[in-house]
Amino acid sequence: MFAFRSLRRPGRRTALAAGVLGAALTLLAGTAGSSVAAPPPDPDRVRVTPGQAYMGVGIKVHQGLPAARDSLGVLAPTDGVQGIDVSHWQGAINWTSVRNAGIQFAWIKATEGTSYKDSRFNTNYPAAHAAGVIRGAYHFARPDVSSGAVQANYFASNGGAWSRDNLTLPGVLDIEHNPYGAMCYGLSTTQMRNWINDFYNTYKARTTRDVVIYTTASWWNTCTGNWTGMSAKSPLWVAHWTSASSPTIPAGFPTWTVWQYTSTGSVSGVSGNVDRNKFNGSRDRLLALANNT
Repeated sequence: MFAFRSLRRPGRRTALAAGVLGAALTLLAGTAGSSVAAPPPDPDRVRVTPGQAYMGVGIKVHQGLPAARDSLGVLAPTDGVQGIDVSHWQGAINWTSVRNAGIQFAWIKATEGTSYKDSRFNTNYPAAHAAGVIRGAYHFARPDVSSGAVQANYFASNGGAWSRDNLTLPGVLDIEHNPYGAMCYGLSTTQMRNWINDFYNTYKARTTRDVVIYTTASWWNTCTGNWTGMSAKSPLWVAHWTSASSPTIPAGFPTWTVWQYTSTGSVSGVSGNVDRNKFNGSRDRLLALANNT
């Protein structure tokens, strides 16, 4: 998913001081799905401002990962049905090249909270469709600023809608470590469960679809209290950056539907690093998720 840097997607710095490299290598022994204690404040830590969040940024902020961590990477399970997720941080994308590189699906940032729409969404969303990439939209949750229902309506009205056209996936609720403050956004586990349920119910009423939930095991287990309430309703998209053959999943979910296995991937048509994802099944099953069949 910046030491007061210009607005560029993290991972394009090549200079890496020896001390930062040692700290980053140590952190790589952990995973995005496990709880890692944050080190003392570091001027090279990832920093974002409201509206600039992207999938996985909360993991980096709360694990104290430096921006240079993106140059290290992990081994990746690039077999199976492959996808990416993107936002304005990737800049201009050649979606035809992305599809020709074997990428079959993508989720694209649409909104954050109730005040931000991604500046590249109106370009990326139709361009991915035109290139034959099965795509959907995602919403970066801000439970600290407004209700789940309000944010679900904002998302559905600004890119998160759905249609059965063989190329549109249901929307995603990206709910992860808060990159702007307290890990759980200042909510109790009960309040967080209610917030997520309100988002789910409102989004389903607007689109007829079950929203996909993107999260990590550590965030979900901590901030929802190992909640099992969404396991029978929402497909799980789990972030766990690891070279292992399978991810660690949050309590209460029987399996994963999508796995974000690295934040340091690459693909033709996209400049710099990009999150890489794997779908848990065949292309036919991916189409079934897209078409609600």
